[in-house]
Amino acid sequence: MKTIALGLLIPFIGTAAGAACVFFLKKDLRISVQRALTGFAAGVMVAASIWSLIVPAIDQSADKGRLAFLPAFAGFWLGILFLLLLDEIIPHLHRGIDQTEGPRSSLNRIAMMVLAVTLHNIPEGMAVGVVYAGLYNGSANITAGAALALALGIAIQNFPEGAIISMPLYTEGKSKTKSFWLGVLSGAVEPVFGALTVVIAGLVVPAMPYFLSFAAGAMLYVVVEELIPEMSAGRHSNIGVVAFAAGFTVMMALDVALG
Repeated sequence: MKTIALGLLIPFIGTAAGAACVFFLKKDLRISVQRALTGFAAGVMVAASIWSLIVPAIDQSADKGRLAFLPAFAGFWLGILFLLLLDEIIPHLHRGIDQTEGPRSSLNRIAMMVLAVTLHNIPEGMAVGVVYAGLYNGSANITAGAALALALGIAIQNFPEGAIISMPLYTEGKSKTKSFWLGVLSGAVEPVFGALTVVIAGLVVPAMPYFLSFAAGAMLYVVVEELIPEMSAGRHSNIGVVAFAAGFTVMMALDVALG
């Protein structure tokens, strides 16, 4: 259980470390830097969705023969629809966009931005949780190294996310301390949803392929709906593309080397 607890906390530590950049940097991150960091995070999430979630889901359903893809197919779409639902019922505001999404709300701009990051951290926490659930019950042929690779990959991409949320808050007039804690708060949902996923997936072991692909679908929804538009907006969008490739290969290397 200690291994699971540590695995669930690693991504959260990445977010907190990134949010701490507000104490060391005097100005907000340049647009090109934000674009590169966003692209890197997108690359990590896509690679993690494929190698750490979808491939194990299909492998675990190998006994179904040519229909081995069905659990992954169904779980993937459930994850997409789950994030689509959250996107519709939770008010939030993405960086660089003035128009809010979701239902009307009296929340201020800062709260809406934190909600946007929190919304997109939910599937990451679920992804780490379901992988560690598979490790714990031995149902998904997931090794400790593979689970650690996913946790580290999510932590690496959470680092820039923590900075990207805390630095703008500081430049908008919040104190460094408050900006830091708001950045940390945006990542607190990950270990919570991770722990819930461990418990639920552990109770329904035969459904593990569905849980794995559900997390993959939810993460890819975030990548396509939020991260790719942010990394490719405006001039010099190739910065985001190159960073995406870097994040993808880093996560791929981690999964193979540790798995």
